[in-house]
Amino acid sequence: MRGGSRCTVGGWVQQCGARVSEVLLARTSWAEHTTEGMTVNTPALCFRSKNILAPMVRVGTLPMRLLALDFGADIVYCEELIDIKMVQCKRVVNEVLETVDFVAPDERVVFRTCERERDCVVFQMGSADAERALAVAKLVENDVAGIDVNMGCPKEYSTKAGMGAALLSDPDKIECILSTLVKGICKPVTCKIRILPSLEDTISLVKRIEKSGVAAIAVHGRKKEERPQHPVHCEVIKAISEAVSVPVIANGGSHDFIKEYTDIEAFQQAAGASSVMIARAAMWNPSIFRREGLCPLKEVMQEYIKYAVRYDNHYTNTKYCLCQMLREQLETTEGKKLHAAQSTQEICEVFEMGSFYEETTAILEAKASLKAKTQDKDEQMEDTDVIKMAVRFDKREYPPQITPKMYLLEWCRKAKHPQPVYETVQRPLDKLFCSVVTVAEQKYRSTLWDKSKKLAEQAAAIVCLRTLGLPEGKLHEGENHLINKRKRENQEFLNNKEHEDDLLVETSHKRAHFTEGASDSSSSEVPL
Repeated sequence: MRGGSRCTVGGWVQQCGARVSEVLLARTSWAEHTTEGMTVNTPALCFRSKNILAPMVRVGTLPMRLLALDFGADIVYCEELIDIKMVQCKRVVNEVLETVDFVAPDERVVFRTCERERDCVVFQMGSADAERALAVAKLVENDVAGIDVNMGCPKEYSTKAGMGAALLSDPDKIECILSTLVKGICKPVTCKIRILPSLEDTISLVKRIEKSGVAAIAVHGRKKEERPQHPVHCEVIKAISEAVSVPVIANGGSHDFIKEYTDIEAFQQAAGASSVMIARAAMWNPSIFRREGLCPLKEVMQEYIKYAVRYDNHYTNTKYCLCQMLREQLETTEGKKLHAAQSTQEICEVFEMGSFYEETTAILEAKASLKAKTQDKDEQMEDTDVIKMAVRFDKREYPPQITPKMYLLEWCRKAKHPQPVYETVQRPLDKLFCSVVTVAEQKYRSTLWDKSKKLAEQAAAIVCLRTLGLPEGKLHEGENHLINKRKRENQEFLNNKEHEDDLLVETSHKRAHFTEGASDSSSSEVPL
């Protein structure tokens, strides 16, 4: 790593173990000082003489970005995130992980960032609509150092929506999107393009892009139909650099040039560019950014895993990135074990990091628990109009197909009240659920959070039933009128079914008799 610095995740684990409560009670997280609607003044990002981690789908998540920074990257781009998905997200401060999360309606974290990268992470989006792009930029601009628009991705999922490389054939739309962003936000705006079939058209396009006010242009030196095995066109990148005054970032050199750190400068000189953006060479070994040379791959992978555990990265994404690093070693014993892993813990065990996983997750769980208790106390003080009890629903205590929600609904019908209304929320800290039920204009909820929405709603129903002194259907409550009702309904159904069967049998007999009579009559008329 640059300057001999080392990854600090292990140190974080040791420090956190001794001060979990101190961290939470202090509540001085950087994220709390980045409020929505207020632009935070940060140093402008410079794109000259920089080594940059390229945006890569499924690779450019937080663990990879942080690892690249540790090894010496100056700027890191996140993976391309689509504007339509991002505009639906809400910004959530995650005090347990000490991150800012952008969370989709289904509670999936679409983008996660942290203090460590705030002044050097560029948010790349896929967009074909200027106003939507601006909405996304405004949503994230206080948590990132810059905004980039992907105009070079040749994949169908991007181009069929008019994004990525599809924009290259619509210079007017490119200019509209970029100028809207430049005028609408305070952070630097960049774009990443591919070269066009002709040099003349490429130069014309980049000059229009420059006029929009962008801070830099990243150029993948291949045409949209070309793939990594095709040679990168350094001469075109060089011509672009000579045609514009803004920094030009050369991309596409992993196959032909970049095998170790010293190759980065060679690629930069060949392309005549201001900076270099590295994709696959960094995906294979992020220590490509290390001035002192590449680190052993196993050490790099272990450092990556530490960040993945520390920041609760989904195991499928962690596994994918590690597989890209192993490459030809996937057929080894270690590679096969990684391929078979079905959780973060199993991945850690493959790389002899089981104890690190247990220690780190214990710290995170302790932080989450402490924060949850503090939050519950705050809510108890705020929700004075809600009746609360510490209860949980255990289906083993109830007859099959009988639940407190059924009892509450039945009681509301008999008492001629509107049916119960449930409002359920999920806590980002630990993904647990809490439900509030409203019955006759009074709210009820359990103070205990549950693992699923259904369990939380049953618990809320129990609180209401117990408060009102009503039966909830437990096995020990004796005769269960809902069970009897179910039995009556089942019996009525069976009786109706038997009656229908009898009618069918009787009808079939009559038809058979009619057919026999008709047969006798017709046979007598047949000549012998």
